[in-house]
Amino acid sequence: MSPIRIVRKNGQLKAAVVGAGAFGRHHATKYNALKDVELIAIADSSPEVRRTSLANHGVPAVADWRELLGTVDLVSVASPATTHSTIVRAFLNAGAHVLVEKPIATSIEEADDLISLAEKTGRILTVGHQERFVFAHTGLLDYDETPLEVSCWRKGPWSGRGTDVSVVLDLMIHDLDLVHQLIPGKVRNVQARGRIEKSQLADEVAAAVMFDSGAVARLETSRIAADRSRGMRAVYADGVVEIDFLTHNITNTTPRALKALEAGDPLAESVGAFVAAVRGGAAPLVRPEQARKALETALLIDEAAERTGRTRPRTEVAIYAAAN
Repeated sequence: MSPIRIVRKNGQLKAAVVGAGAFGRHHATKYNALKDVELIAIADSSPEVRRTSLANHGVPAVADWRELLGTVDLVSVASPATTHSTIVRAFLNAGAHVLVEKPIATSIEEADDLISLAEKTGRILTVGHQERFVFAHTGLLDYDETPLEVSCWRKGPWSGRGTDVSVVLDLMIHDLDLVHQLIPGKVRNVQARGRIEKSQLADEVAAAVMFDSGAVARLETSRIAADRSRGMRAVYADGVVEIDFLTHNITNTTPRALKALEAGDPLAESVGAFVAAVRGGAAPLVRPEQARKALETALLIDEAAERTGRTRPRTEVAIYAAAN
């Protein structure tokens, strides 16, 4: 077992990134942009990534992330989702603070284990639900009112990434995190339908999530769509808010003012907030318990969608319910 590293109060924090693929490499860029952080290494199984790491990020790369245990103060884990639990657990045990990309894990048991371990070790554990940073700027999360209904849609063409999990854990979980911020309380029931086309798991899923309060969230997510679309519609007792995340257009008929949706740099905010939490000991914007809640609902949706079968045409897919 690697020795536990004591995080320094002064001087630069030493950071690493595990998994420098399509998204992880951006984590490395964000760490390099922070004056009080020194990115010391990248871990990635790809020989090509390791060959170009020094040129692209100014640091060496290793094939085995275990070589970095006990050498860093904080780490971003951007490896495939099915590896999150193992890697996060190892770094927490080695004394590092961890920012793990969504989902926090692929089972509730794994998520609970990581949350307990972070508390036991006194380390920050946060999850990369970057959409929260974009959404928070509008002011919609400051509403006291709970919407009666929320609709979310997130669709895009096939990229071949994230196929170790379903599209629910890959993409829809972003919207589930936002839904749980808007609609408090317990999930009463879930309905879902799914379709598999390119991978071994659901590539397209539509779901309805019913809450004990009577509120309903309807979500559609696809990684095999012809075109990109991404938006959200929240229906309140006194009006409707609709957001197009691609055009940044907001339509608001409620009496409460909202700020413009700015593209910004949500990953830079996420990494910066993580570092600030490590430095100051404050809770991060995305707490692991919140990520667990999104995961729990995602797994219910997966379970319901998987019952539809893997080869049926879209028009023949049935709807199933899974009680919480």
